[in-house]
Amino acid sequence: MKLCEFDPEKRAVINPSDVCDAVPDMPKVAVCCYSHVTFERLVSDTGADVKIAESSNANMELPIYKAVYNGHEIALFMMPVGAPASAAMLEDVYAMGAETIIVFGTCGVLDASVEDCSVIIPKSAVRDEGTSCHYAPPSDEIAVNEKYFELFVTLLRRLGVSYTAGKVWTTDAIYRETPAKVQRRREEGCICVDMECSANAALAKFRKKEIVQFFYAADNLDSEKWDARSLGNHAMLEEKDKIALLAMELAGEIAALY
Repeated sequence: MKLCEFDPEKRAVINPSDVCDAVPDMPKVAVCCYSHVTFERLVSDTGADVKIAESSNANMELPIYKAVYNGHEIALFMMPVGAPASAAMLEDVYAMGAETIIVFGTCGVLDASVEDCSVIIPKSAVRDEGTSCHYAPPSDEIAVNEKYFELFVTLLRRLGVSYTAGKVWTTDAIYRETPAKVQRRREEGCICVDMECSANAALAKFRKKEIVQFFYAADNLDSEKWDARSLGNHAMLEEKDKIALLAMELAGEIAALY
């Protein structure tokens, strides 16, 4: 199968440095999310009105802003949805000079007991997408959040924020999450499903960069009928604002380490 044809060669025909220039004074730490509504509110809440760079694809231009949070400069940008687009954006931002990127977004839950809009921290991801195969040798799973898991958990406990940690199923076919597949992933220990995590983790490891990924629980797949819960961009906005500020708090703690 061609997806097993991993090539460890770092230099490709087209490389991030061929497309993106290094950005002077690029913050070492960046925060990003997938929801345009949450991103726009975060930019407003942090007063991040300084545009320092831009990435683009065939569909849109994606500005990158600089915020100052708790005395630390943090880059902010919005991620496109799906493993290939997400990976391309990470490549660009790493090439611009970021060293650690914090990524947060929604996930579907495979366990109905996980509270809507609550924090989920993946520790490993099932690689049911194609992008990670170009960044890591074949394997069923990949480790996630190895470096900063304890730092993040310590922060959440200090702030009194509950969380669930476990395995995520990353798939790039949202309309092929069949009952049989959901059951198999649950039996393998997965507590949630997303579209990018395993690819993001593989890319960061390949480029020898750092990435922190976490979710806020959204739709429920652990039922006879799909339940959207807070999946919509405009649902539970205040709770999602709090999630965004958790990402900023973590970014400040990591930035202090540089």
